[in-house]
Amino acid sequence: MPNPLYDALFAPLKTRDSAFLILPDGSTISGAAFHAMCARVAGALRGLGLEPGDRMAVQVEKSPEALALYGGAVMAGVVFLPLNTAYTPDEVAYFLGDAGAKLLLADGAKAAALAPVAERCGTRLMVLNADGSGSFAEAMAGAPEAAAVERGSEDLAALLYTSGTTGRSKGAMLSQRNLLSNAEVLVDHWQFSDRDVLLHALPIFHTHGLFVATNTLLAAGGTLILLPRLDIDALIHWMPRATSLMGVPTFYTRLLDDPRFTRDLVAHMRLFISGSAPLLAETHIAFEDRTGHRILERYGMTETNMNTSNPYDGERRAGTVGLPLPGVEVKVTDPDTGATLPRGEIGILEVRGPNVFQGYWQMPEKTAAELRADGFFITGDLGRIDTDGYVTIVGRQKDLIIAGGYNIYPKEIELELDEAPGVKESAVIGVPHPDLGEGVLGVIVPLPGETPDTAAILKDLGARLARFKVPRALVLVADLPRNTMGKVQKNLLRDAFKDWFKR
Repeated sequence: MPNPLYDALFAPLKTRDSAFLILPDGSTISGAAFHAMCARVAGALRGLGLEPGDRMAVQVEKSPEALALYGGAVMAGVVFLPLNTAYTPDEVAYFLGDAGAKLLLADGAKAAALAPVAERCGTRLMVLNADGSGSFAEAMAGAPEAAAVERGSEDLAALLYTSGTTGRSKGAMLSQRNLLSNAEVLVDHWQFSDRDVLLHALPIFHTHGLFVATNTLLAAGGTLILLPRLDIDALIHWMPRATSLMGVPTFYTRLLDDPRFTRDLVAHMRLFISGSAPLLAETHIAFEDRTGHRILERYGMTETNMNTSNPYDGERRAGTVGLPLPGVEVKVTDPDTGATLPRGEIGILEVRGPNVFQGYWQMPEKTAAELRADGFFITGDLGRIDTDGYVTIVGRQKDLIIAGGYNIYPKEIELELDEAPGVKESAVIGVPHPDLGEGVLGVIVPLPGETPDTAAILKDLGARLARFKVPRALVLVADLPRNTMGKVQKNLLRDAFKDWFKR
């Protein structure tokens, strides 16, 4: 029975005796063994009563079994909903309730805190630990290896939440076609093959690590060195065995800070790719000087996977995200009228192609506002296209902050800060950070006669928000700059505090 995503990405593993995964201890998992693991996941899901189209939420640590959850979901036709491991129970509750998730898989260390949340949402909670143990692992062990169910190219494969600048988070609906078309284009565009060995140190709860990295190597028949997290010692140890690395700018700045990272070390490498946040021009230059390699930057987002890329063969221009990928259209439009702007002018980037998502889960109005009837998606990113077709991102219309590759939306943090003792109002901005690309900075106006305890506020925020969202610093100011309409001018704040993290 046809199941396009399974047929193209996972079915070839069934007869593959060579290593698909290389683990930190040097052990390997063959393609056939990983396929069997995915098939047992699918069998366990069926045994638990999940049907094609049901949603499975996953908040587990990175491991071979965690990756197999994705493969098993594809085989069972279950919609895969990965959640950042830093999300608090209160945050997880929203996703479970909104998605109507039938099953939540969690790390055992968090199970007690998540149990009341799952019960309240009517979601079954099971445990999968990083060492492969837990109640779901036991269900897998007792399940038969299930065959892939029939699915169509437009059937929903994944539901990834991307926070809004105001109000509720939005669930981006990604079909089998969305994921598969992008993987196949990237294999060709970045010239991946079955000889490639990718150093995989990205999380697998978002598009970059799960779909861009994993799907591309699956489609190419390559191998993953599966590292649980960014660890420079581990990257340096394994780099002589690898051919490629995908990372966020933080990967590259930290590698450059290590004297062991030399031209000889990377002699076996053919490609370094960076995304999820802007790469500073100085990092580009320093990296090329050190290694002889020019980092390839690309541009994508949760709703679309990859849209543009610098070329594999050809000029990789620092400060740009390259050219539209084959099959993807990119244009720049006037934010007010939607009219297409001439080359060189700055406006809102819009994209169209088989990679563009189906819309936002149970949000028809939001979908209609951001996904045009002609198929163009309004990204909200400000950019321009030069005469050669290279795309440059110049800002974000909605003040999105990207720190260490994670999307952070200021409004969510501002709502928390505004409720803190002694705070009159606040503004949260992203300013340049030498390691993270952008650092989150909270700017606070105190109530008259009061001095807010910034340390206490940060500690309190840490209990309610994922760690990556908590500001790295809070600054007290007399007032916030506003325009004649009363809107806070965050561009002035970003300029005033642009050197804050350089101190």
